[in-house]
Amino acid sequence: MSEKLIIFDTTLRDGEQSPGASMTKDEKVRIAKILEKMRVDVIEAGFAIASPGDFEAVKAVAEAIKDSTVCSLARALDKDIDRAGEAIKNANSGRIHTFIATSDIHMKMKLKMTPDEVLTQAIHSVKRATKYTNDIEFSPEDAGRSDIDFLCRIIEAAIDAGATTINIPDTVGYNIPHQFGETIRQLIERIPNSDKAIFSAHCHNDLGLAVSNSLSAALNGARQIECTINGLGERAGNTSLEEVVMAIRTRQDVFNFDTNINAEHILAASRLVSSITGFVVQPNKAIVGANAFAHEAGIHQDGVLKHRETYEIMCAEDVGWNSNKLVLGKHSGRNAFKARLGELGVEFDSEATLNDAFAKFKDLADKKHDIFDEDLQALVTETQTEATEVIRLLSLKVCTETGEENTAEVSLSINGEEKSASAKTSGAVDATFHAILSMVNIEPTLQLYSVTNVTQGTDALGEVNVRLEHEGKIVNGQGVDTDIITSSAKAYIHALNKVMAHVERAHPQV
Repeated sequence: MSEKLIIFDTTLRDGEQSPGASMTKDEKVRIAKILEKMRVDVIEAGFAIASPGDFEAVKAVAEAIKDSTVCSLARALDKDIDRAGEAIKNANSGRIHTFIATSDIHMKMKLKMTPDEVLTQAIHSVKRATKYTNDIEFSPEDAGRSDIDFLCRIIEAAIDAGATTINIPDTVGYNIPHQFGETIRQLIERIPNSDKAIFSAHCHNDLGLAVSNSLSAALNGARQIECTINGLGERAGNTSLEEVVMAIRTRQDVFNFDTNINAEHILAASRLVSSITGFVVQPNKAIVGANAFAHEAGIHQDGVLKHRETYEIMCAEDVGWNSNKLVLGKHSGRNAFKARLGELGVEFDSEATLNDAFAKFKDLADKKHDIFDEDLQALVTETQTEATEVIRLLSLKVCTETGEENTAEVSLSINGEEKSASAKTSGAVDATFHAILSMVNIEPTLQLYSVTNVTQGTDALGEVNVRLEHEGKIVNGQGVDTDIITSSAKAYIHALNKVMAHVERAHPQV
């Protein structure tokens, strides 16, 4: 029988550290529920000490999730560990994940601590975490660049202090697969009490090797892999959950272990994370990209028609692609709408929220003949976003003419007060943004503006993503509509609402 490989998902914590990818409490709970449906073993819900919002989000996920272990990150500091313990106290199964840097450059330049001081702090933090749970994970940060003799010392001490999982992070994505795998193998062989803990890998994708490094770690004895949906994460991202799971499942001739993941929910999870964060999945992304199972070359098409396995090593239906079909129309009822969203991992916290989403669905059905799962997820994300808005779009009128300047007339509700403004520039989107900005007291810098179609066809919902920077804070905004200019206005307003919320989060590396 295959051994079990634990899947530790950190989309809600490390994934959220991507610039602009911050999630609300409700959005984290939505993602956590689909991760639970996928049978993810451990969900790292956040960094409880980072902000009051992070604490509430971890607490909400801990209370909502019943089948997966819910984890909070904590630096090796008493205040962090106490806050994490408080956040997970209502979880059916809770974990505290504490860490401290162990590479020479981090200890000297960041922590300004000696190796012995770091060792003492690590032991203390693990022991303190045992006050709250017996499920404790310890990470020597930047292990991929740490001295292996010191890693052996600190890991042995952490296990003696009560750590049950030892995570080896390639924090800066520096390692190469054979090297990283050898590090895991040596640690397990050299540490006397290594059999009393599960070894884990947490790899970053700076060199595009996160999945390869993680699989190499598993082949050399690691039995937990830390990953994110769509490989979301700071800088170049993290290990991609869907790629790890399907690589192991497809190549059982190589791997003598497997996961408990229900892969049929992978695509739905990918789309939900993409719609909430605004990070678009590129078409050629493995497993979940739009072209992942598409064949254009004639010789490939001929081969697949004759025998699927000539060019397909996986079945598209196994990861959820069979759900990419027309599911609802303008005559569909409220119960069918609710049931289909439930299958996509979406649950409504109140009848009012359901009614609001259903009303938007009916409005969309009048504009768009064919409604797909992607449309539903985008619609619900927009509905839940609006619930916390300070600024709301009331109306938008744009006049465009070839060779002439474009005029935008915008009406907004700001803290319940209606305001209107107009602007005239060379572009319709630019004029719309200028009109909106004239009604608020901030001047953010636009870093990104992108447009994608949610589904196919000229009547498709257009999804617009904008990224704004204001006083060092970077936020992402999304908007969807069958009209691109309206989508753009919604996305810009969504981002402005985040800027005006003044949500401050500590970064776990600081």
